[in-house]
Amino acid sequence: MTGREQVAGVGGVFFRARDPKALAAWYAEHLGVEIDLSYGGASFAGTDGTFTVWSPFPADTAYFGESGQAYMVNYRVTDLDAMLAQLRAGGVRVDAEIEDSESGRFGWAYDPEGTRFELWQPR
Repeated sequence: MTGREQVAGVGGVFFRARDPKALAAWYAEHLGVEIDLSYGGASFAGTDGTFTVWSPFPADTAYFGESGQAYMVNYRVTDLDAMLAQLRAGGVRVDAEIEDSESGRFGWAYDPEGTRFELWQPR
């Protein structure tokens, strides 16, 4: 894929849960997942300085888009604007919203089955 934008890694895995706090506690107890109480999820550090976030969300979250979507994957990218432009040029459904935060820039798009995914350009 030379000359084209591509995903640099998985930045996070997010999923709906009926009781996110209880489910996070279960994963902490049974799998040793260290939960960060500030957001109720966990971060797994990569050897290259990157990390992947794991986080249960409330079952009624609107963050994933459609209410029937059980999970959302966050993909790390190096140039969010170029990736979104490339997706649009390829006929992919892309949300118009871009979010800027202290942890980076975020955009969203949908695969052919309608599953929303998140693109993240870290700071």
